[in-house]
Amino acid sequence: MIPTLEWTPAGVNFLDQTKLPLEETYVLATDYKQVATVIRDMIVRGAPAIGVSGAMGVAIGIERSTATTLPELTAEVAIICATLAATRPTAVNLFWGIGRVRDLYNELAARNTPIPEIKAAVVALAKRLYDEDIAACKQMGAFGAELLPKQGTVLTHCNAGALATCGYGTALGVVRAAVERGHKIDVLADETRPFLQGARLTAWELMKDNIPTTVLCDNMSAALMAQGRIQAVIVGADRIAANGDTANKIGTYGVSILAKEHGIPFYVAAPFNTIDLATATGAGIPIEQRDPREVTHSNGKQMTPDGVGIENPAFDVTPAKYITAIITERGVLRAPFSESIRAMAAESELAAV
Repeated sequence: MIPTLEWTPAGVNFLDQTKLPLEETYVLATDYKQVATVIRDMIVRGAPAIGVSGAMGVAIGIERSTATTLPELTAEVAIICATLAATRPTAVNLFWGIGRVRDLYNELAARNTPIPEIKAAVVALAKRLYDEDIAACKQMGAFGAELLPKQGTVLTHCNAGALATCGYGTALGVVRAAVERGHKIDVLADETRPFLQGARLTAWELMKDNIPTTVLCDNMSAALMAQGRIQAVIVGADRIAANGDTANKIGTYGVSILAKEHGIPFYVAAPFNTIDLATATGAGIPIEQRDPREVTHSNGKQMTPDGVGIENPAFDVTPAKYITAIITERGVLRAPFSESIRAMAAESELAAV
């Protein structure tokens, strides 16, 4: 399994995804500010991985705090959570991970739990969320594998694999599960400009698994769909609204329209915590704007004229009408998504009682 991130006695160790595929190097974050930098700079990326990173960031902040009283620590926790929450706005998993650890802290602090016990408890929770993410991805794979063709070609956009999670992957986890069940699948990976997550990351990890992979420029998929060379599309998600509208890496929306036009199923794979029940539609999802330099430069070389205007949104929103199914670790959601999402959430609430 690809070690995307790992809690160690020295700190949280992250595979530096900005250096892939040419270098496999790691960045050790020894405090919450360093974790925030790792998230902001996309050393770690992918909504599920960001969520667990956020949880580990809060946990390491609490664990390494020198506060001697609960009021002091509580004030510090507020700063820690705010710092981590300010890194990337679109992936709801980040706020979920931060919130899970913050809520546990608040619960223990309200009981006047000794600080050493609080520190041990939040670290244990962060480690448990890591394990839960891997289990969720494997369950997603089990649910989604039979949706993919027994033999054929699957297109994906960005990286929703082991590198975007704590292991195994969401969209690529479904591909892995299908291959493990004997499906003969080739993967077409959109390069995913401007950060090239498909060309650099998806291709790298699928080649490690010996899954046949071909990289496409982002503007090539329509021609291949018209030729009948793509049988399914599967992508991940950074936030899913309550009606099924889905934010994913910029370019996903266009791929969904092409798939619809050519009668190709378009699947989204994401853990249920990616669904933001408080956001009614995709119009309410905040879209991160990133550094123009990601567009103007490639490998340090300037590619555009000085002074030209640049747009660099990190994500777009795919309307639910273009989505065939949403694969989660709790099951497969189908249209009307407002109803199926609400029903799945209600089932989970009942199970928790």
